[in-house]
Amino acid sequence: MEITKTNHSISPLEKAFQLKEHGTTVKTEIMAGITTFMTMAYILVVNPSILSATGMDFGALFTATALSSLVATLVMALYANLPYALAPAMGPNAFFAFTVVIGMGYSWQTALTAVFLEGILFIILTFFNIREAIVNAIPLTLKKAVSVGIGLFIAFLGLYNSGIVVTGMFHVGNGKLDGVPVAIGHITSGSGLLALIGLAITGILLARKVNGALLLGILTTTLIGIPMGVTQLPESLKFISAPPSLNPILFQFDFSNIFSTEMLIVLFTFLFVDMFDTVGTLVGVATKANMLDEKGNVPKAKEALFADAIGTTFGAIIGTSTVTTYVESASGVAAGGRTGLTALSTACMFAIALFLSPLFIMIPSAATAPALILVGLFMMSPVKEIDFDNFTDAIPAFLTILVMPLTYSISEGIMFGMISYVLLKVATNKHKEISPLLYVLTALFLLKIALG
Repeated sequence: MEITKTNHSISPLEKAFQLKEHGTTVKTEIMAGITTFMTMAYILVVNPSILSATGMDFGALFTATALSSLVATLVMALYANLPYALAPAMGPNAFFAFTVVIGMGYSWQTALTAVFLEGILFIILTFFNIREAIVNAIPLTLKKAVSVGIGLFIAFLGLYNSGIVVTGMFHVGNGKLDGVPVAIGHITSGSGLLALIGLAITGILLARKVNGALLLGILTTTLIGIPMGVTQLPESLKFISAPPSLNPILFQFDFSNIFSTEMLIVLFTFLFVDMFDTVGTLVGVATKANMLDEKGNVPKAKEALFADAIGTTFGAIIGTSTVTTYVESASGVAAGGRTGLTALSTACMFAIALFLSPLFIMIPSAATAPALILVGLFMMSPVKEIDFDNFTDAIPAFLTILVMPLTYSISEGIMFGMISYVLLKVATNKHKEISPLLYVLTALFLLKIALG
């Protein structure tokens, strides 16, 4: 009888998430989930800001960002029981907007189609345990370089979107190029000045280890922008409202270009970047939380990968780019989060955010630019692990990092890095370090070059 009484006293949350087994409590998990949300909530503004450059509706993008984050994080919480949160990824969203749509000239409907196909492929590849095999085929050096290159690219976007950096006046005369490709912008007033103020504020908050530094920096910079005339207040000061309609971007697919070579490269790049973002985050955060098993593997990795596959597919349907596990989940883990209850708490915060759209939509790009710049900083840390004394590793890594921001294209950086890696390894009789799958991927990039 006494044992039965004890079983009945177990709370539903304990049964669902095995809190005692993981050495945590309901209070700790909820606070960890809120902490995670505070460190990644900037995506509610930054993702719409980036994707709206393609002509997509900003309000609808806000709703899609919050809703896709909510659904994917719920899957992570209830299916994987892991303390990770998900949202539309930084990097793939820039690739979506500035490479696929603006650079290649495809419509955003076509780009959404590529993301949708990526999600379906992710579900299939995860089910058959193929995603891990693909990730293992890519050299670790290039994985680290991709993270660093995307970080520089995102930071450059922040500098450019805020007006801190502007494109130079370029013209051809007598066979020569005059001027510079980029230059410092107007930083003594307006958007540029506000962005610098925000960068200083956010940097100080990060240095003082304030939870939610990025979000607090965005909000503070937005408030400072009101008297400066940069932040435009809404006509009505009601900050609570129903979420903006998804109709402008819901189910907007275009399958007319899916069999082109360029679309194959686009689809592969989405797959490539998202796989590394997700797997790298899972490994990094699990290591920080001492959650790796005796073989050094991430527990329930397959379930976690399903969460981002489902999130990406659902996100494309409602109109946003690739959804992935966020490295900011480490902040919740640092606060004690160990189970899916942390992720469930973060998902609840995204649900609340859905009804605060007027507050987020009024935030200017100058206020989000510091977050972009500093997220770029966060993505730089793998550069310390690249062996720059081994030139067959260092040169491909360097080209990957350099080409991404300078060509304004993530895919070009990946292409230069992968081709140079295979070339240098073969030329120095180190071809044993190249997996057969890597030859196939390199051949695809060479085909893209040949076809222009």
